[in-house]
Amino acid sequence: MCGLLALVCTPAGTEPAVDAVSRASHLMRHRGPDELGTWTDLAADPGVVLGFNRLSIIDIAHSHQPLAWGPPEAPQRYMLVFNGEIYNYLELREELTREHGAVFHTDGDGEAIVAAYHYWGAAALPRLRGMFAFALWDATSRELFCARDPFGIKPLFMATGPGGTAVGSEKKSLLDLAEVLGLDTGIDARALQHYTVLQYVPEPETLHAGVRRLESGCYARIRPDRPGAEITRYFVPRFAATPISADTEQARYDEITAVLEDSVAKHMRADVTVGAFLSGGIDSTAIAALAIRHNPRLITFTTGFEREGFSEVDVAAASAEAIGARHIAKVVSPAEFVAALPEIVWYLDDPVADPALVPLYFIAREARKHVKVVLSGEGADELFGGYTIYREPLSLKPFDYLPAPVRRGVGKVSRPLPDGMRGKSLLHRGSLTLEERYYGNARSFSDAQLRAVLPGFSPAWTHTDVTAPLYAQSAGWDPVARMQHIDLFTWLRGDILVKADKMTMANSLELRVPFLDPEVFAVASKLPVDAKITRTTTKYALRRALEPIVPAHVLHRPKLGFPVPLRHWLRAGELLEWAYATVAATGAGHLIDVAAVRTMLEEHRTGVADHSRRLWTVLIFMLWHAIFVEHAVVPTIAEPHYPVQL
Repeated sequence: MCGLLALVCTPAGTEPAVDAVSRASHLMRHRGPDELGTWTDLAADPGVVLGFNRLSIIDIAHSHQPLAWGPPEAPQRYMLVFNGEIYNYLELREELTREHGAVFHTDGDGEAIVAAYHYWGAAALPRLRGMFAFALWDATSRELFCARDPFGIKPLFMATGPGGTAVGSEKKSLLDLAEVLGLDTGIDARALQHYTVLQYVPEPETLHAGVRRLESGCYARIRPDRPGAEITRYFVPRFAATPISADTEQARYDEITAVLEDSVAKHMRADVTVGAFLSGGIDSTAIAALAIRHNPRLITFTTGFEREGFSEVDVAAASAEAIGARHIAKVVSPAEFVAALPEIVWYLDDPVADPALVPLYFIAREARKHVKVVLSGEGADELFGGYTIYREPLSLKPFDYLPAPVRRGVGKVSRPLPDGMRGKSLLHRGSLTLEERYYGNARSFSDAQLRAVLPGFSPAWTHTDVTAPLYAQSAGWDPVARMQHIDLFTWLRGDILVKADKMTMANSLELRVPFLDPEVFAVASKLPVDAKITRTTTKYALRRALEPIVPAHVLHRPKLGFPVPLRHWLRAGELLEWAYATVAATGAGHLIDVAAVRTMLEEHRTGVADHSRRLWTVLIFMLWHAIFVEHAVVPTIAEPHYPVQL
């Protein structure tokens, strides 16, 4: 788990900006405080510079990066910078040695990536079982090969200008190379509108026009003699349900259990201490219960707030006791919450309006005092059908039998009904097709509300920019599978995995997600609808499979995660004061209608309406703008220092 940076100048032969890369790498020192390294070859490749910050997890004494590897006839052919972990690296190394005579000089997983690429090319990527983003310079072909894991667990930003192309783990490092590259650092208006609706910036966009992201499941080829990058998708998730009969039901549950046990076992591979995050839900509890089989001294971590009813601390503590783990809880006060926001937004790179990332930041900071790696339960909902909204097709099934004109008529009937009236929402949603009504878990602003807060609102920019190609890929699937497919490419990689990566890396902590494993996905993708969603529960098959593993008190608990009392805090106290101050000081008035935001804030404060999520979306953008555009807020970022090797 680390921070990488690679610069390819154009035209070939341009003097390398070694000092610039070193400085830009330092901006993501939190991702890898153990070692800092740069590489360039002035004689052979004067236009290529690699930078790296290492968080040493496997083969600590060796596996330094940038990492050189090559076949015996060209031992320095490749140079690698790599962020992530390859959990089947031992098996890959054994196969590469046996089948191709590959020679390795370290005991780490980085060499497995390079050797696999040398012998198998891009076809190696689906064989990597892990989380990764890497850049690999091939001195023979004079090409930088970059790739990202199938689900987008690890990030990779890309920026191209007249001076060349750079890729990196954090956008702030690429922005620091803006002068070298000649980047356009203006705000992308369409990305801003997408953010305001979705509460995150969807891939491949960022809020800076000159910086994009390499999407999950893609690779890119970059050459000094060609502008930009040639991008190819190598992974498209497919849900292909196979029926479950009474005779095969238990075997399917056993298959789920077996693949999860294997995934957790491989995710426990490390030369440092591994802990686990633990909320009150089934996903993190299952991971912790399986992990403790490999580490009887497992430490689990949770967080909560100083407000009754908004804490998973007690349930998580009971779960830890039931599985025999040592448990540590961090309770966050409103004052701590507010004080940490500038630093948190700086680490994010782009705004994410999910308040749950704040407690995640605090639990990561607490965990880093004790361990260097944690396991977590992200991805279970998308793979096994865990969101309550996935039950919507069941409730709307009767509308499927109505002719399209009749369905539209039902929608018109619902419009004049008073807001909040029983049945209005059902009639409205039933009048829409799945493609029209579902664009992921985040639904913040309606078009009318959006027009009120965005002076640059364009009806041409909608959520369908993001979802239409995804729905085209899933044509013919059942509605729940199509919703899962949407979430894999939107909510999961835009919100869940961004906050997981950014908030843990802010504290130099590696987070691993055993549910997001290709082998686990292969099993989950075969589940039929009734094994995922029923009228009374979600993740049905997963819950059945986990009955022997997780404590009974969490087996059927509803999903909560780390809930934040946002609605309450935005009506009184420190967070309300911070909100008013943020609106008063913002320099983003040309992008956000400040008067409209003040009206929303006052309506929320007085209880006229609940605008908490919409306010949070706008306020986080205003703070982001103050940090990255106005430079009016300068967070204090301490040098990471962990004197004890964990």
